[in-house]
Amino acid sequence: MRSGKYVWAVIYGVLLSAFTLYACLDTFVIQRVYEVPDQPVTKYTLGAQNSETSGGAAETSDTAETDPSDTTDTVGTENAGYAAEPDVKITEYRYNDTTVYVADIVLSSPDQLKTALARSSYGKNVTEKTSVIAADNSALLAINGDYYGARERGYVIREGIIYRSTRRQGAEDLVIYRDGTMRIISESDVSAEELLNDGAYNVFSFGPGLISDGVITVSEGYEVGQAMASNPRTAIGQVDGLHYVFVVSDGRTSESAGLSLYELARFMSELGVSVAYNLDGGGSSTMYYNGEVVNNPTTNGKRISERSVSDIVYIGY
Repeated sequence: MRSGKYVWAVIYGVLLSAFTLYACLDTFVIQRVYEVPDQPVTKYTLGAQNSETSGGAAETSDTAETDPSDTTDTVGTENAGYAAEPDVKITEYRYNDTTVYVADIVLSSPDQLKTALARSSYGKNVTEKTSVIAADNSALLAINGDYYGARERGYVIREGIIYRSTRRQGAEDLVIYRDGTMRIISESDVSAEELLNDGAYNVFSFGPGLISDGVITVSEGYEVGQAMASNPRTAIGQVDGLHYVFVVSDGRTSESAGLSLYELARFMSELGVSVAYNLDGGGSSTMYYNGEVVNNPTTNGKRISERSVSDIVYIGY
């Protein structure tokens, strides 16, 4: 009798372990490329006044101030003075014991601000390094995106196509419209379909928003989930018109402490940004420029290495 119970206990333990292992693999390892039945979607062309309908897949403590004008190095300038090409200047700053890289970007057309998915596919655990996705898309400049694949909910709109329309409770999204304008919205206030109909071209769901209408909107103690107070960070912002900044900070090392969200917001405010949004950070934070990784990506501070991610934001021609 006892031996029978023991056998069943062993079988139960084995099955439970197998299920737990599968659940972990399914969550973090097994790649799934999603294909959603065709449905009418409105796909916009940047800068265009009219749209076309097509069938497509449908389914992202107070600190001492440091003046960002106090720079330590200019990393590079590309294509300055050419009206038809993006003007990109990357500068390295020291801000609150942290190394911060700022790409100052002036575009001649909104379609030079682009997005790309890892392996050109939308799915779960479909990832590549930021530098690899950037190189595959001939990007001049790139940063990691919102790592949409790490979540089951939250709007994902890329280049005028809805990939995911399920709301994420409390999510603040960054909307980039066809004309290049950026705005921060709450998913609880508007559907993905409404955003698309209003001209949204790309929508990222990570957050939070950092600055709106020139005003810092994040509190000093706020953080994302269980994130540490000081982290490597990635953010995107708009100064005005087609003038943007990509911001990436190093962190978690003795050379670079990392920034809180409030510190990041203050830094970007001092850059004159009118809208700013926090993208995926930590080990994902990567800036790629002209064929090379500019910053020092790290997950635990012990090794400098890029983390593979779901998507990027980039500047192309």
